[in-house]
Parts: sequence; C-alpha cells; structure tokens
Amino acid sequence: MTDKYARPQMALHWLTVLLLTVAYAAIELRGFADRGSWQRLAMIITHFSAGASVLLVMLARMFLRFRHRRPAITPPIASWQKGLSHAVHTALYALFIVLPILGLSSRYLSGRQWWLFGANMPVSATPNPELAHTIIEWHETLAPLGYWLIGLHALAALFHHYFLKDDTLARMMPARRIK
Repeated sequence: MTDKYARPQMALHWLTVLLLTVAYAAIELRGFADRGSWQRLAMIITHFSAGASVLLVMLARMFLRFRHRRPAITPPIASWQKGLSHAVHTALYALFIVLPILGLSSRYLSGRQWWLFGANMPVSATPNPELAHTIIEWHETLAPLGYWLIGLHALAALFHHYFLKDDTLARMMPARRIK
C-alpha cells in the first residue's frame, strides 16, 4: 500500500480546488459588473461552466475513490477524527454534486436562453419558471455552506500537518516531500 493518494486522485483534487475557486469568484465578482453588460454575462457563463465542470470532476473523483484505497495516515489518528473526516468528506462530495445539478436544472427549467462553455444550451420544452426559481433558491441557500466546508477541510489539513505532525496533507500533495 502506498503512502499517497493515486496521481489521478491528486490531480482531480487540485483541479476541483481550481474550478471551485473560479466558480465562486465568478459569481461573487459578477456584482461589480453592470446588469446587461458583456462582463456580467461572461462572469455568469464562467460560473455555469466551472460549476458544470465541478460536477463532472466530482463524479470522476467518486469513481476513483471507490477504485483506490485511501492511504493510511501516519501516525494513525483517533477514531473520532476518522469519523469527523468521513462526515466532512461526505458533505463536500454531496454539496459539490448537488449544487451544480440544482444550478443547471434551474437554468434548463427557466425557459430563458443560457450558455455553457460558450455554447447555447437547450431549454425545457415545458418551462416551469416557478420551479426554476425554487431550485435556484436552494442553490443559493446551500452555496455558502461550501465556503465553510472548504475552510474546515483546509484548516484540518493544516492542523494535521503543523500541529499533529502527521502525513494527512502530504498524502494529497504531488511533491515527494513537504516539510
């Protein structure tokens, strides 16, 4: 058994970080652009495209998670820490699969023109703006939870590295050694 995650797992983890940064930054920065401007539209298209990419990457990560064993943490951590880690990872996976599905579903059902990766996307033959509005409200309500979960995940990794002195963080780093 190796002491690191498989290379594809590491690559998809860091790609997820990049895509989430782009998705969250685009939607936060769109408020600085005037309504109806091309800059605002570009931010929205970027948000949709990064979000759809997150969905695809998270599904690939789930596949790899079942295919590869997780490397053991050295020295071993307490069982309550394992349980908490499992709960946070489950919440991260669930959130970043559900959020893009909600966002894309709301756009599809809205009956309004929308784009993904610059391509015009289809809309429902039977639009339901009320349902689309409800779905996007769920999306917007759940999205801030991502900040908290990402922050908790990152702080836990840093805590393990700098205070507990275990290899939790090193297992996901592509470099051979980190100090």
